[in-house]
Amino acid sequence: MGLSSGEVGIIESISLKNFMCHSLLGPFKFGSNVNFVVGNNGSGKSAVLTALIVGLGGKALATNRGSSLKGFVKEGQSSADVSITLRNRGPDAFKPDVYGEAIIVDQRISSDGVRSYKLKSKIGHVVSMKKEELISILDHFNIQFFMKATQLEQMKEDYTYIMETKTVTLQKVDKHDESLEDLKRQCSEKEDRYNSLASLDEMQNKLEELKHQMAWAVVSEIEKQVQPIRDRIKAEENSTVKFDQKVEEWKEKVVDAEKRYKEIYDQLEGITEKVQTRRPQCSALKEDAQAKNRASKEAEVYYHRCRTNLKLLEKDNEQLTKRIEELRHSINQSSEADRMERFERIKSLQEGLKELKDQDATVSQQMDQFQQAITKYKEELYKLRREEQDVRNTTESRKRQLSSLKASRTDRVKRFGEHMPAILSDINEAYRQGRFVKKPVGPLGYCIRLKDPELALAVESCLKGNMQAFCCDNYKDEKTLQSVISRYYTHGKRPQIIVSEFTHELYNIRDRAVNHPEFPSVLQALEIDDPVVANCLIDMRGIETILLIKDNSVARRVMQCGNPPRNCREAFTRDGDQVYSNRYYSADYRRAQYLSGDVEAEISHLEDEIENRMAQVKMVQDQLRALEDDIKQNEALLRRKHDNRKQAQDKMRKIELEIGDLQNIEEPQSVDISTLEEESQDICIKIDAAKQDAENARKKMDEHRKVFEEAEHKYKEFKEQINLITEEADPLKEELSKTDCEVEKSKHHKRHYEEKRKSHLDGIKRLKADLEAKENEFQASFKQAKEICQERLEVRRSAKSLDTEMNRLRDKINTEQDQQGNREEIVRQYHEAVQKYKEIALQVKNLKKFIVLLGKIMQDRHKAYVKLRTYLSVRCKYYFDSLLLQRGYSGKMTFDHKNETLAIAVQPGEGDKAALNDMRSLSGGERSFSTICFILSLWAIAEAPFRCLDEFDVYMDMVNRRISMDMMLKVADSQRYRQFIFLTPQSMSSLPVSSLIRILRMHDPERGQTVLPFQTRNQEEDEDQ
Repeated sequence: MGLSSGEVGIIESISLKNFMCHSLLGPFKFGSNVNFVVGNNGSGKSAVLTALIVGLGGKALATNRGSSLKGFVKEGQSSADVSITLRNRGPDAFKPDVYGEAIIVDQRISSDGVRSYKLKSKIGHVVSMKKEELISILDHFNIQFFMKATQLEQMKEDYTYIMETKTVTLQKVDKHDESLEDLKRQCSEKEDRYNSLASLDEMQNKLEELKHQMAWAVVSEIEKQVQPIRDRIKAEENSTVKFDQKVEEWKEKVVDAEKRYKEIYDQLEGITEKVQTRRPQCSALKEDAQAKNRASKEAEVYYHRCRTNLKLLEKDNEQLTKRIEELRHSINQSSEADRMERFERIKSLQEGLKELKDQDATVSQQMDQFQQAITKYKEELYKLRREEQDVRNTTESRKRQLSSLKASRTDRVKRFGEHMPAILSDINEAYRQGRFVKKPVGPLGYCIRLKDPELALAVESCLKGNMQAFCCDNYKDEKTLQSVISRYYTHGKRPQIIVSEFTHELYNIRDRAVNHPEFPSVLQALEIDDPVVANCLIDMRGIETILLIKDNSVARRVMQCGNPPRNCREAFTRDGDQVYSNRYYSADYRRAQYLSGDVEAEISHLEDEIENRMAQVKMVQDQLRALEDDIKQNEALLRRKHDNRKQAQDKMRKIELEIGDLQNIEEPQSVDISTLEEESQDICIKIDAAKQDAENARKKMDEHRKVFEEAEHKYKEFKEQINLITEEADPLKEELSKTDCEVEKSKHHKRHYEEKRKSHLDGIKRLKADLEAKENEFQASFKQAKEICQERLEVRRSAKSLDTEMNRLRDKINTEQDQQGNREEIVRQYHEAVQKYKEIALQVKNLKKFIVLLGKIMQDRHKAYVKLRTYLSVRCKYYFDSLLLQRGYSGKMTFDHKNETLAIAVQPGEGDKAALNDMRSLSGGERSFSTICFILSLWAIAEAPFRCLDEFDVYMDMVNRRISMDMMLKVADSQRYRQFIFLTPQSMSSLPVSSLIRILRMHDPERGQTVLPFQTRNQEEDEDQ
């Protein structure tokens, strides 16, 4: 530019009041070239930059300091003020006669986030308070972001404006075309009026000729209509055979499906009878196995007792043998008195030993009893816990049902599931968007009403899952509905979707519906407004063939005593029980869930039931606690008895040892040995007997065990047979269900084709009636035409066209007759209409030429826009590479104008460009240096009058900081007509002294200080220097 300093758009000063956390900052006077604002964190540097962005109309989000303007108002204050002075000198000044050499932008931000502007001249006179004026100033000074600063945005906006102009022009052309047609029609009418002055007789003759043509045109048109009807009747009669074939085909399929259903049902009944006949025998085998198991356990206990007794005898014999040997080697030195005393002691000890043994036997029996009681209580505890869990599950189910009922007070559809209102809303939205061919209907239970509230449970038991089902017209709609429902039912049971073609007339069911003089069918008991719902329930459940009989005994009599009523398949009672001609099923539920009329009564009943269930849970819990206490008490008693028995056994062993010791010194050797030998012989005899008892007990135990195992094996084998038979029923049940569906499907198709055939035959009847009417109409029109014109005319025009022309001709004749005397006015209007039509036609022609020319211009401008954008991108990349090379770095900058993204990769030091790293992998200093290079590259292609950069060197080392500083000062020196403002916490004492550099040093505010002092380098220098 050749300028030594900027003349327009640079910032001369800025001041802040109650902005962010500062009461007063400034005014700051900036130099025209390089300005450094230095200070520690919290001193207000970033507040200056934030105020500059907000003060010039920027949004709060652009500052990265907050999301709302009200966040910039100091806490406790009602508003914040920002004042910015922009230079406005030279030939490019903005309205210099109004603003002078400076423009002052004052902005006030209220605590509510509302801001207002005042744009003042240099002398402080308020020029404008509109933001549009500020935008014009910023556009004039080119104070913009990247796209706008490079003029790309302006070109893009011009392109958009021209395209809008082209659209407006096209609209004008279309409008003129429409008006041109009207003018052409008016001109034609004026011309007709002009020509009609001399042709009234000619028009009268023309009208008479048109009457003759009209008469025979009507005859021709009727004659043409007759033959297509005859052809269609013939074609329809030929296609009747196809409907007959389809009806017969589906009749055969119905017979086959019903035959298959009966075969499977008979097999299932046979399996059920087999299972029922085997259950008593299975129970008997189970009881026999349990009895033999008890006998085996008792034999095992007896065997172990024998073994214990044998061991005790063997131990006694061993001790006795040892005593005999000791006596043989001892010398009897005891006196008679000592022997008597020992004898009495031994006798006393033996009596105590016998008493302890009796107690031990008693304790053993008590321990067995306690153990049996503990086992019994634990079995009862397990059963009660299962019962508690069942009651809890039922209670939770009732609570969910209660919640749905309470919600249905305001919205009945919530009774069909908590998600049902949302599903219906999504269905309506999808239908509005055109995703459904026909809007699905459902839930079906919501679309029906009861005539008799007492039959609610009977109807629900009959329809079951169909209460929550939806009906779709086609499989495409079914797939769309599945996607809607799957949002709310991610797993578990979902509402059923039935696909059946929608018809808006109820099926003809007179021949197959049940009609009983006393009891209604399900169809008769319901009020159904939508035929689609009724037809769907007829197809899926056959509601026209199911009776509703309130009393159970009456239902049994009607259905099972003699033949059921004609066309009646089954019946349901008031209690929900299902009655067939040969079987009876009780209902799973006792009360209706969806159709009950009195919601409050149902809520009250459910609340009472939940309360009873909770009381039942509490009672079961009390029983559980009592059982647990009994188990603990019996276990404590068992442990106590075990401890007592152990203590008694210890006493018994001590007594036996003491007796042995006394016996060792009791009698002289000869007498004592013979007695002990006799006793030893007795013990040996007992040992032999005990061995025999133990052997017999073992054999008996083995026999009982073998018998038990045989009984157990027989029971398990028999039970397995029953299970196998039962398992045979599972696939049959599934197949029966499928066959039942196949029967209903075949019946549905048979009914469908029967109705289609009937509709087809009715259509043929209507066509024949239409043919007869057309032939009569032809005869009448032919007779009338002969009366009007004897000779038949060949007319190619339609009767409607002729009638229109006749009416127009009559109107012209009448009009001309009324206006016959004003010849000059007719001539003048005709010439004016022709002139106006020519003028508008010329305008339209010129506009169309302009549109073609405008399109060519737009193509050229778009090419220029792409070329400029490419040039700026290449220029930016060149500057970026050049700046990186000053540090020995290499880099790559990739512009994606289509997606409006920019990617940067940098390789520090020498290296291959293929190994360029993402910016995130660089160190803090390397990333900061690369960012400086990137910003300087953008500055090189942007035309804004000033640039601001905050904390550019915060992560740099000394080398990177020095190089970056030199680069920025070099750029600033080469662009003295632009202003640069750098904010940094670092000391700038190493900067060279220059009139182009101004440093604002900010100090931390003192406690209670409201104005931040600052010092400027070269502050004495004037701005003009």
